Amino acid sequence: MASDFTRAGYGALLDAFATRGYAGRGFAEAQPGGRHLVLRHDLDMSIEAALPIAALEHSRGLRAAYFVLVRTEMYNPFSLAGRRALDRLAELGHEVGLHFDAALYEGAAVTLDEAVATECAVLESILGSPVAWVSFHRPASGLWASDIRPAGRRHTYERRFVEDMGYCSDSRGGWHHGHPLDHAAVSAGRALQLLTHPIWWPDTPRPPESSLDDFLAGRLSILDRELTANCAVHRPGRNRLTHQ
Repeated sequence: MASDFTRAGYGALLDAFATRGYAGRGFAEAQPGGRHLVLRHDLDMSIEAALPIAALEHSRGLRAAYFVLVRTEMYNPFSLAGRRALDRLAELGHEVGLHFDAALYEGAAVTLDEAVATECAVLESILGSPVAWVSFHRPASGLWASDIRPAGRRHTYERRFVEDMGYCSDSRGGWHHGHPLDHAAVSAGRALQLLTHPIWWPDTPRPPESSLDDFLAGRLSILDRELTANCAVHRPGRNRLTHQ
């Protein structure tokens, strides 16, 4: 239900795992046979949207992994707001890794290792710390359940994390393959990798398309503000998008 997809709902989900004896673990520490919960977030649309979720996890003593795109039209990790958000994730004790979109390199004369190494170096220059983990954006079949180590980095779709332990995602703003608490791995008391996207977990209940409308309106507001500050011929609010 849409009402489950709120920040309060996410907190309740974490508490339900704790009630079942699950403890948070990072990718490097999680054991497939243990009651370990690996919290992962892919930041497809917004870094700032991750901060309330990150604070909620921190308040429960949990450490999650947040994966950031460096090549995207959605946000800019080099911007002031982007860098402040990344700094805040670090302050809350979370790990930041690279969210890598291999489709951007299709047909290019560059290897996967080269592309991942370049993007990791870019992200490291922002973070001021090493990037050890990679999450593939919409992984192709050759990357799913593979044990390759692109540019020497571990990745979240290794067999250990999607076959030896359970895997569940809130793709498109819903549990389209079953609720995580009903997962076979949880029923058996085994580890689970839980992938969520903070954009789908707002303050108040709403369908996923409304969350996207709110995101779009927010981005338009930022662009309107920046155009006003940097271009004298711009008339603020002239071409604002509207939605029901």
